[in-house]
Order: sequence, then C-alpha cells, then structure tokens
Amino acid sequence: MTIPPDATDPGSPPTAPPTFRQALRVFAYIGIHSFGGPAGQIAVMHKVLVEDRRWISEERFLHALNYCMLLPGPEATQLVTYVGWLMHRTMGGIAAGVLFVLPGFISILALTLAYTLLRDVGVVEALLFGLKAATLAIVVEAVIRIGKRVLKNGVMLAIAAAAFVAIFGFGVPFPLIIVSAALIGLIGSRIAPGFFAVLKPKAASDEHAAIVYATDIVDNAHTRPNAWRTVRTIMVWLTLWLGPVIAIRAWLGPGHIFTLQAEFFSKAAVVTFGGAYAVLAYIAQQAVEVYGWLAPGEMLTGLGMAETTPGPLIQVVQFVGSVGAFHDPGPLSPVSAAVLAAVLVTWVTFVPCFLWIFAGAPYVEAVRGKPALAAALSSITAAVVGVVLNLAVWFAAHTLFRETFTVTDFGLRLTLPRLSTLDPAALVVAAMAAFVLFRLHWGVMKTLALALLLGLVWHAIGYAAGRFG
Repeated sequence: MTIPPDATDPGSPPTAPPTFRQALRVFAYIGIHSFGGPAGQIAVMHKVLVEDRRWISEERFLHALNYCMLLPGPEATQLVTYVGWLMHRTMGGIAAGVLFVLPGFISILALTLAYTLLRDVGVVEALLFGLKAATLAIVVEAVIRIGKRVLKNGVMLAIAAAAFVAIFGFGVPFPLIIVSAALIGLIGSRIAPGFFAVLKPKAASDEHAAIVYATDIVDNAHTRPNAWRTVRTIMVWLTLWLGPVIAIRAWLGPGHIFTLQAEFFSKAAVVTFGGAYAVLAYIAQQAVEVYGWLAPGEMLTGLGMAETTPGPLIQVVQFVGSVGAFHDPGPLSPVSAAVLAAVLVTWVTFVPCFLWIFAGAPYVEAVRGKPALAAALSSITAAVVGVVLNLAVWFAAHTLFRETFTVTDFGLRLTLPRLSTLDPAALVVAAMAAFVLFRLHWGVMKTLALALLLGLVWHAIGYAAGRFG
C-alpha cells in the first residue's frame, strides 16, 4: 500500500485541514506499516504526519508523545489516537486508534490459529524454535535500550536493581513495583530533583517554528478543558470498557475463563507503564504460573508474533488469551473460544487507551513540564529496566534449558535452570541472533528471519540424522 496522494505538495503548508476520508486513508497506511515496536511506529507517524503531511507540528507531536508516555498502555496507539482526535474530534481518534490496532489483530489471530492447529507439524515446530531463541535476544536488547535512556546515575541504578530483586527473588507484584517507583520519584523530586528527573521533555527544533500545520488552522474548541464533557467522557468509556466485564461475570460466573481473562487483562491495562516489555513479565508470571493458560515457552512465541506483525507490541496479550481459551473452551469449539477470547482481550486492553486520551488530552497543557511528573516517570522507567531484566532471565531459563527448578528458601522464590539440560541448538540460535542484532545492527525483522532459517536448518539436520543415522 502506497501512501495516498495529498491535494497539496508535501513540502508546502496545508491550505485546509484534511477531510475525514483523507485522514482515514493516511491512518490506514500508518497502521499497515507500523512495524518495529514503539520506536519504529512513532518514527513512521512522525515522517507521515509531521514531515510529509504537515498535519501536526513537531512541538505538538513531541508534547503529545511526552503525555502518552506518562499513561499506562501502548504509547504509539495513544499517540495516533491523540492526533486523530486533534484533527476530527472523538470520531477521528476512534478511527485512528482502530486502524492502528486492526492490522495486528487480524495478523496475530491468523498466526495464533495456525499455531494452535499446526504446532505439532515438524516444519512449524522448527520455525517456532528459531522464533523463541531470537526473541530472547530481542528482549535483552530492550533491557539495554531502556537502560541507556534512564540509568544515568546511581539512584536510577539502585531503583532498577531493587525492582529486579523484588520481582525475581520475592515475586512482588508488578503493579506494586510501579506504584512504589512512582512514589519514590515524587518524593525524590522534592529532595534531590537532579537525581530523579533524568527523563527530560523533548523540545521541538527551531526549523519547524515558522511552518503552518493543519492543527494550527483546524477548529480546536474540543481541545479546551470542560468539566462536564470530561465527566461525560469518563462515564461513556468506563461503561464501554467495564460494562462487558461485569456482564460476562454475571452471565458466566467468576470461574469461567472469559471472566478471568476479562478481569485480568483489564487490570493489566491499568498498570502497563513502561511499555509492552515491562508488563510482559507480569502477564507471563500470571498467565503461566497462576492461571496455567500457556506454557513458559509459548510466551516467547507470542512475543515473536507481535514483533513480526504490524501494530502495537502489547497485542501479544491477544495470543495469550486465545491460547488459554483454546485449551479450555468449555462448551464451545476450541477455535470459536480462541476467536472470542482474542476479541475480548483486545477490547479490554485497548478501550482504556481511548479513555485516557479523550478524557485527559484537553488537560495535557496542565501537566506540561512538571518536574515532579518527570521524576515519577524516570523512576518508573528505571524500575521497568529491572522488570524487563527479570523477563529476560525468565525467558532464558525456559528457552536455553529443557528443565527448571524452584528454590523457596529464606523467603525467596527463584526459578533456576537445571544446567545439565542446556539445549545447544537454542544457545547457538540465540547467540547468532544476538550477534547480528548487537554487532551488525540488524533490524528486528531481519534478525527474526535469520532465526527462522536457522530453525529450519536445525530441523533438516535432525530429520536427516534420524533418517540416515
């Protein structure tokens, strides 16, 4: 899909705001091309919306991004919803958000059904083997990337280390870690702001200051704070979000898998500060160890699917819900249960994004440049480094080794690998993926493609050894 032509030259200022139809075509383009995780997705939005279309200014785009980073949930989804809302009010925000999520939803649903139905086929098993090993390297890269951004002094390092010990050694719930980090940042901003507010708001470059953008000439009455409109917005979107959850519980009962998933992923949507990698540790712990919806290695499979499809990375929750419902379909067929779970989990994960934007965006200027909020965000991000490191260690134990065991002495609860069960093939694929990712600076898609190829080679060698050995 090529980007739709505009009525004006991309290099000239817009003469009028885009029509709703023009906006739909551009947001559909962004949704289909939103690969590469949040960084890649935001880069695509910036190029299309700021540089090519000139619908939103550099300063306003970055300000919106800073606001979305303060919110729970996927910042890229919220950012595109924010821009759609600026251009065409609530309907514009809904359209932009839905078009951003929809391609990934369809792709992961198809891949998940193929996985659940064909996972025992030799070639598919080989592909999944390579995918999981490479995803481990990608998670390690995420730890390093986030760490470089925030671990700029001993205080941030201490917060990250404490978060890692808390979740890895003592199983402290992820939401409690996030709340604690935020409180530490708020208190620290009053005592030693220089050590805590390490994430500074981005500023626009001077070259964009004199350019006229579509948002400068659009009617922006809806962007002004209004208390009654805010209350109405909160009531409507809370009903859309939690109404189905309450109805499912009343209809199916508290123990049904749809009830459990609706409630669990609604809670996860509120605590997803720090991006998808952070909340994955929380989801993996609960989905595997508490609910038993999927096996440890399957979480890596789902993450690999989310990495290779368009849309937000947090869409991996759809895979978790679908696999869990496939294994526990109740009176439904496994495929029907998986599809319904995909819709349900996606709904309760992304509807809150619209709530945060439509209710909070008019007040975004009120939070701009607040040092206390910058300190809270810095502390949360530092804690996220420790949480994602825990995720990397957990994935490594279940990917590189065939068996693990649990240690529960002195109040600790550690999941450790049994060293004698090291899988050499998985180690080789993970090492190759890490090499091309860190040393050759390959992109995620190219790295995953290499891992899939290595998985097929491993399968072919094993097949030949079994046939001719």
